[in-house]
This record gives sequence, C-alpha cells and structure tokens, in this order.
Amino acid sequence: MQKLQKGDSKLLNAWAFYDWANSVYALVISSTIFPLYYGALFRQKNIEEIVLFGLSIRSEALISYVTALGFLIIAFISPLLSGIADYMGNKKFFLKLFCYVGAISCMSLCFFDIDEDKIVLSLISYLFALIGFWGSLVFYNSYLPDIAHKEQQDKISAKGFSLGYVGSVVLLLICLAMVMSVDNDLERLQMMKYSFLLVGIWWIGFSQYTYYYLPNNKNENKLHKNVVFNGFKELLKVWQQIKELKSLRRYLGAFFVYSMAVQTIMIIAAYFGEKEVQWGSDSKRTTGLIVSILLIQLIAVLGAWLTSKLVAKYGNIAILIGLNFSWILICTYAYFVVTPNDFYIAAAFVGLVMGGIQSLSRSTYSKFIPEGTKDTTSFFSFYDVAEKIGIVIGMFTYGYIADVTGKIQNAILFLILFFIVGLLLLLRVPRK
Repeated sequence: MQKLQKGDSKLLNAWAFYDWANSVYALVISSTIFPLYYGALFRQKNIEEIVLFGLSIRSEALISYVTALGFLIIAFISPLLSGIADYMGNKKFFLKLFCYVGAISCMSLCFFDIDEDKIVLSLISYLFALIGFWGSLVFYNSYLPDIAHKEQQDKISAKGFSLGYVGSVVLLLICLAMVMSVDNDLERLQMMKYSFLLVGIWWIGFSQYTYYYLPNNKNENKLHKNVVFNGFKELLKVWQQIKELKSLRRYLGAFFVYSMAVQTIMIIAAYFGEKEVQWGSDSKRTTGLIVSILLIQLIAVLGAWLTSKLVAKYGNIAILIGLNFSWILICTYAYFVVTPNDFYIAAAFVGLVMGGIQSLSRSTYSKFIPEGTKDTTSFFSFYDVAEKIGIVIGMFTYGYIADVTGKIQNAILFLILFFIVGLLLLLRVPRK
C-alpha cells in the first residue's frame, strides 16, 4: 500500500477511528457493566470482604487499590516507553501491543470470580485491561502531530472524541439489551460476561482499520541504556523549567491536588451507585446505573460548552475556583444520596462540572506554558504523569478510608478536603 502523506484525509480518519475502537473499554468496562458485575458477585455470595495475602479487604477498597496500582504502573512506564518509541520509531508496535493486551484482558474478564483460588488471577485481568487501555492512549495521542498539520489537529482530535462517544454508546446499548433480555440473576451475569467478550472483539476488530493506514516509522536505531531513560530525563528538564515559572508552578500544584479528587470520583461513581443506592431490584440497578452514566456523559458536553463561554468572560482561574467550589457542594450532597432520584441529581451535576473542569484544566496548563516553547510534548507528558500519580493517591485514599470506616460516603466526604486545598492553591495563582 502506498504511504499516505501527512494531512491526508484518509490517514486522519483512520487515526480518529481508533477512538471508536477503544472507547468501549472506558464506558462498558470502566464505567458500567463491569462495576455492575463486580457488585453482583459480592451480593450473590453474600460477602462484604475478601481475605487477600492475609489481609481482610472490603470489596470497594479492593478495586480501588488495584486501580491505583494500574495507574502507578502507567505513570512509570509511559515516559520510559515513549522515549524508546520516539528514538526507534516503533510507536505503532507499542500501540498494537497495549491494544491487544487490553482487549484480551477484557475478554478474560469472562472468568472473573471472587473465589479464594481465582481472585488474584481475576484482578490481574482487570489490571492488565486498565494498563492496556491507558498505555495504548499514550502512543495513539503521540501520533497526532505525525499525521496532522497544526491547523488540522483540533478538528481531527474532536472527531476522534465524537467517534469514541458514539461507538461506546452503541456497544453499551447492545450490552444493556442483552442483560435486560433475561429474567434471572444468573443469566444476567452470563450476559455481562458476553459483554466483556464483545468489548475485546470490538476493540481488536475495529482497530485494524487504524493500523492499516497508520505509518510505521521504524528506523535502524539500536536500543541502549541512555535511550531507556530519555523519557525520565525529559521530565526532569521540564520540572527544572517549571520551578522557574511561578504561575505555571503554582497552577500545577493546584491542579495536582484537585485532580486527585476529580479523577477518583469519575472512576468510583459507578461502584458507589451500584453499592450505596437503594434501587429496589437488580434489573432497576442495571438500568438505573447505565442511564446515570449516559446522563453524565451527555451533560458533560454541555458543561464543557458552558465553561468555555464563562471563561471568555471571567478568565480561566476564576472559573476553576468556581468549579472547585461546585465540587465541594456536590460531594457534600453525595454523602446523603440514598434513592435513585438522589443519584440522578448527583449524576447530572457531576456531568455539568466534570466536562468543564477537565477541558479547562488542560487548556489552562497550555496557556501557562511560555510562548515560543518548542518541546511542548514534554510539558504535556509531565502533565499526564502528574495526573496519573494524582489518581494513584486519590484512589488509594478513597479505598483506605472506605475500608477502615466501612462506609463509602466517608471516603466521598474526605475528598472535599482535596477540593478545598485545590481551591485555596488556585487563589495563589497569578491571573496571567
């Protein structure tokens, strides 16, 4: 096949289509069907805790600890592998590797069980699915400047996001129809297992279109010790620069703190709703939770749009302060959530501020990078690693408090402290 030139529409569309392929993990595995399946297993066996490596751990804490471990691994290997891929030109190899690891791990979740002899292997499947998804995104995103000219990047990136949203919703609705087509709990669990298979097949199958057109720029460079640690050296260089930039340094500190709470809430929302809300029946729980997640996603789009309008009038930092204050109110409300209607209201407000704070945080960071900076990729690599480490701290804190106190609401309430500290740190950030 003839190599397509940078900026070619066929190449751009093929790149964007990977979002259609992989976003099913984020919606079906991370946000809806797997949390439902995980909670149903514990209810079915009528247990609250699992003994693992001699420790008794509550179900909600267990999944938090494994998630934190996954993001810790990603934070470590991302700069390491990025440095190797840039030097050797084999990012397509790593993209495929993480895709196949993630997709096959999703399919292996069909065998996920909490029996003593299966729990470790089951959690490893969950862990590798998470690493596969987030690891592949590192190399997928890094392709953007290779395949698109600067004036094309915003548009094709948005197209990828849109394709990912549509594709994941399509598969989620198929999975929901499968789960709701049967009457008893055992059959529902089986349909959920089939959903995990579909995610893996969908991810691998549709990604082939992307791989067919993406360029393979492998060169003759040989791997050596200095190259392995190039990524970490670049992060260290960025940190040395950030220390000299007062506005960026203060903003990054504030972002690091409040992002811990934002990302943790996004990950645990489904587990919270599955366990703490009084749905009345398993079928209502399944339908209600999926409706809630779809509600969050739809309103997040509106939230991002509203935020962009408010920023134009009041400025980035002022709106970020307002969003952090909104999160404090939402977390306080979440402490008292009991009924499905309570959860729907909380989900609507989470969606409204979630879409805004995610898009605004990244664009604010971009604005604080000095004009004329050539190596912006390294600055954003630093941003991504900071975000992942924040998720590790947030998820571990959430899991530990839920485990020790025996109540998820206490962990949600504790996240308020992150938002309060983040708000106070934002007040110290210069407006320009």
